[in-house]
Amino acid sequence: METRSDKQSAFQKVGPCLYRYLPNGVYYGRFKVDGKEIRCSLETTDRKLAERTLAKKKEQQSQIDRSKSKMTLAELCEVYLKTVQHQKPKTIERKTYIVKRIKDEWPGGSRVQVSKIKPTEINLWLARFKFGPVSRNLHLACVKDILAMAVGDGLVAISPAANLKKVKTDKPIRRAPTWEQFQAIVQSIRSQKFNGHDADESADFVEFIGSAGLGQAEARALTWNDIDWQREQIITFRHKTKLGFAIPIYPQLRPLLEKRYAQRTNDMRVFKIDNAKKAIAAACKRLNLPAFSHRSFRRMFITRAIEKGIDVKVIAQWQGHKDGGKLILETYSHVNPVHSKRMAARMTTETPENVVAIRGVA
Repeated sequence: METRSDKQSAFQKVGPCLYRYLPNGVYYGRFKVDGKEIRCSLETTDRKLAERTLAKKKEQQSQIDRSKSKMTLAELCEVYLKTVQHQKPKTIERKTYIVKRIKDEWPGGSRVQVSKIKPTEINLWLARFKFGPVSRNLHLACVKDILAMAVGDGLVAISPAANLKKVKTDKPIRRAPTWEQFQAIVQSIRSQKFNGHDADESADFVEFIGSAGLGQAEARALTWNDIDWQREQIITFRHKTKLGFAIPIYPQLRPLLEKRYAQRTNDMRVFKIDNAKKAIAAACKRLNLPAFSHRSFRRMFITRAIEKGIDVKVIAQWQGHKDGGKLILETYSHVNPVHSKRMAARMTTETPENVVAIRGVA
């Protein structure tokens, strides 16, 4: 039987704070920080790598605030909730719910010290719930944020959630109306005598979103100062990305804007309403169409632009994206084959109709 003294003798000191376990050659570190002895495997048999890893671990441990070493997960959760109160009400509600689950369902109890949490405990906690990949990712993201805060405050050197990966989710193909359905919805709204707002106001609001390819928030915030008639463009602000960008005054959009400009009052807002949810829902019901939303019309705009062969990078610019069209290509991959098939038809040995032959050139 191997005794404690035998096991200790199997460790050979090979440098300052550096030991080598003779049976398998793995290196270990042993050092003190603020009077606390730290022992850890460096998980390598390579001497140079072990020395670099040891130096890194010493640096990490020196960043830990030992006076906070007894803070519990439950206490950290309470601090975390105070830091998210500036976020949207629904976000606060969701994070408060997840924090409650952490405090009520954490393996071994949420009174565990943050410094003693292991990655396995996080996985065990997630395994307690029967939810889909989206909910799982939201729960994991919340835990990651909480433990990242612990790293920033010096409670731990490395977050135990750092290497945990979110689950890949299937990207749904969300419905969008055809251009004809969109026009029918606008006409249906416009034909109503009363819908809570002026029927024309609601119809114009919906027509603008679908014709401009902008969202509800952008339409709601639009003012006449944002419209540059001379340069034929609209300056808007993407609320999701917090970035300003410009879009052209498209031919399909100009008549609507000119009509509203001619009818404008002292109000600088282009539209008097903030949304047309009820009008859209009622029109879809009357026309026996799926329950489309404001976002559906923006998706219709992008889909239609792709189908018309407009360059994806240009569409991305019109949407205020800075990724060169990557997001659109991923999100609208079901539309791309339509454009791809049309482009493929041009790959022919025949001379295209738009090419003029130059005499004397073979």
